[in-house]
Amino acid sequence: MSEPFDISLVQRGARLRRTPYFKATQRYGAKGYTVYNHMFFPINYDDLEVEYWKLLNDVTVWDVSVERQVEITGPDAFAFTNLLTPRDLGQCAVGQGKYVVITAEDGGVINDPVLLRLGENHFWLALADSDVLLWAKGVALNAGMDVTIVEPDVSPMQIQGPKSKEVVHTLFGDPVLELEYYFFLETELGGIPVVVTRTGWTGEVGYEIYLRDGRYGEELWERVMDAGRPYNITPTGPSDIRRVEAGILNYGADMTLENNPYEVGLGWLVDLDQEAEFIGKEALKRIKAEGVRRKLAGVEIGGRPLPFNMTKWPIYHNGEQVGFITSAIYSPRLKKNLGYANVPVELASLGSELTVFAEDVNEERPATVVRKPFVDPEKEIPKS
Repeated sequence: MSEPFDISLVQRGARLRRTPYFKATQRYGAKGYTVYNHMFFPINYDDLEVEYWKLLNDVTVWDVSVERQVEITGPDAFAFTNLLTPRDLGQCAVGQGKYVVITAEDGGVINDPVLLRLGENHFWLALADSDVLLWAKGVALNAGMDVTIVEPDVSPMQIQGPKSKEVVHTLFGDPVLELEYYFFLETELGGIPVVVTRTGWTGEVGYEIYLRDGRYGEELWERVMDAGRPYNITPTGPSDIRRVEAGILNYGADMTLENNPYEVGLGWLVDLDQEAEFIGKEALKRIKAEGVRRKLAGVEIGGRPLPFNMTKWPIYHNGEQVGFITSAIYSPRLKKNLGYANVPVELASLGSELTVFAEDVNEERPATVVRKPFVDPEKEIPKS
């Protein structure tokens, strides 16, 4: 195995937390880490394109413990959770998950978690990188509802790729194969308590295992690796190539608190007709009625392969800066540079011609607005 990454290069002191799988990620050769929800998040173990092809052809495992959970319980947990999100949770059964947004009073997106409903009044919110725990506690302080809000000892990992079904079947038997997309089961693996979900951040067939006791992190990791070896399982970091192809957004890059769901193509998560007076309802009604001024559009960017953007590249039209690229990356199978462009709504129509200044290579490139998702727009792959 590779030499461990020297974590002292990015850390001083004990403020930043390590996941239950951290030592395993070191043993298996993580080449770098970022900080996400105050925790170390492995970036990659190999070249990003190599990891991409492993995801597409075999099966990968990925430490996503940084998706910290906000757990909401208590007699008013359903009403309170429905207050946080504009998606009608009356349509979410116990044992089911939903992709949701959490909105502020002005309609801005605070986070876009996967919500799991473990009981009538028991919810988890698997979070992107922002402090929703503090937001939820602040809302609860003035909501007058009987709820308990904590961050539980829950640490997910993702098993993704076309051979992921074989791996989870080896681990959990026939019941796991009966899971429909965005449903889950509560079970155990050799005494290790887990929740297994039919979800992922890749656009591929995949599962997530939510470890419910961090003491078993390394044991669970090795059990997964043992089950996956016949299928060429490989630890990886996040595949930004695949998630951009799939039209998946990255909170903090593709949307922030400054954006509302309609601007970034997530208006389908807003149920304005429900009775619940969720936070931001009046603002979102007004935004929908008036229409948005900007949109997040898909673009193809010309020229040779581009690296994954490290900054939000400026976009020009007729010599005037009109927006910025939030994510851009080269797709090896499409042989195209793909990206998301935050532009005025009049420039978001299909076929609009733009100019991108790719700061990472110091070049101007032509760009054209195209449909997104770029691959599998009906999500037939992850549902299969």
